[in-house]
Amino acid sequence: MVLLDGTVAGLAEVPVRVRASPDGAVELDPEELWRSVVDAGRQALAAAGNPPLAAIGLANQGETVLAWDRVTGEPHGPAIVWQDRRSGVVCDRLAPHAARLAELTGLELDPYFVAPKMVWLRERVPADLAITTTDTWLLHRLCGAFVTDVATAGRTLLLDLDRGTWSAEACAVFGVDVLSLPQVVGNTELLGSCSLFGGDVPVSGACVDQQAALFAESCRSAGQAKCTYGTGAFMLACTGDQPTRSTNGLVGCPAWMVGDELTWCLDGQVYTVGAAVSWLVDMGIMTEPADLDRLGGAVKDAGGVTFVPALAGLAAPYWKPQAKAAFTGLSLGTERGHLVRAAIDGIAAQVALLAHAAGRDLGEPLSLLRVDGGLTRSHTLLQVQADLLQCPVEVYPSPHATALGVAAFAVIGAGLTTEWATVPSVTVEPTITADEAAERLATWQAVADATMDR
Repeated sequence: MVLLDGTVAGLAEVPVRVRASPDGAVELDPEELWRSVVDAGRQALAAAGNPPLAAIGLANQGETVLAWDRVTGEPHGPAIVWQDRRSGVVCDRLAPHAARLAELTGLELDPYFVAPKMVWLRERVPADLAITTTDTWLLHRLCGAFVTDVATAGRTLLLDLDRGTWSAEACAVFGVDVLSLPQVVGNTELLGSCSLFGGDVPVSGACVDQQAALFAESCRSAGQAKCTYGTGAFMLACTGDQPTRSTNGLVGCPAWMVGDELTWCLDGQVYTVGAAVSWLVDMGIMTEPADLDRLGGAVKDAGGVTFVPALAGLAAPYWKPQAKAAFTGLSLGTERGHLVRAAIDGIAAQVALLAHAAGRDLGEPLSLLRVDGGLTRSHTLLQVQADLLQCPVEVYPSPHATALGVAAFAVIGAGLTTEWATVPSVTVEPTITADEAAERLATWQAVADATMDR
């Protein structure tokens, strides 16, 4: 729960179990997701002393889809999570349309995005079921609406990038009936009311997670950028009132629409960041995320080890969904600390490459990167990131920028405020030279290039 001045009055987190299998499947139980939304909301309210709510906002994962019955609201089978790679066969089939789809939507034809998953799922469920992103289903349960916000719609490969409306041409490529899709709405619109948390409370804010964080971190003018370190890492750079189609491996998409004003951004992704840390824990290399500093920060460098964290393929700027992760440069002298430091270096290198790509698309290098997410608790990661970027890294004071961003949309949509800003808490400056940073990035890129197609 957030107060109008941005203060967090009550916080609760209810985890949702994600199941992965070797065939590329990554799934979750929709009902468990629904319960997590309701339970977390009620627990946060209780932590704040159960004050009356003025507005409700909902953030979502963006590229996670499910099939469901619009009459009953019941889901059909598991939700297909954004990391799921099984729709790669759909992308292969539609590869001749990739360039035109990028021109229309700003996105790469990749299993990460929504439409390939929709096609893959449509071939496996009854024809009368709706297939949407999770926000549409959750909002339907919260307030009865059948909508998706423009930023979430921008993750589908079905939205016209310039107009912010469904593209009939893109829908035809995927065989999707435009009339079956939810209405595209702005991020600060009154969508209905909800009585699950006491009284009839307006649902007046909705946004995909990363764009919500971009808004919370006040990256609202062209050239301002942030990176969220969560399960993956997501670097977004605002392009203001102009849509930008990347020529450097990023994707262009709507950031948000407030009133009638549409703002756009560039987006780059690292699929496995927090997920890579969890994998290191599962493998026994680390025991907890704090080992990023305790082990990775205890060595001066990675001892010649390089880690390419492609545990779910590589996203921007490579777009290699079948790429595999790799540790290289191991020797008898390699210690756990070197492996952990190599993982930190690999995460930071990928984010730095995304930031450099954004700078080329924007016409000038990024001068600052704002960061948020759980892994920003690691000073070692922040320092390595600033070193490779060769610019300051500003740490958002809360690891929950997404929630604060969608809260901002909700209160704006409810007419309670028009302003929302938070001052960064920590700034980390580079400690190595530009030549050293370029050499480290070149070393990592050489290993990634040599291993990504194996």
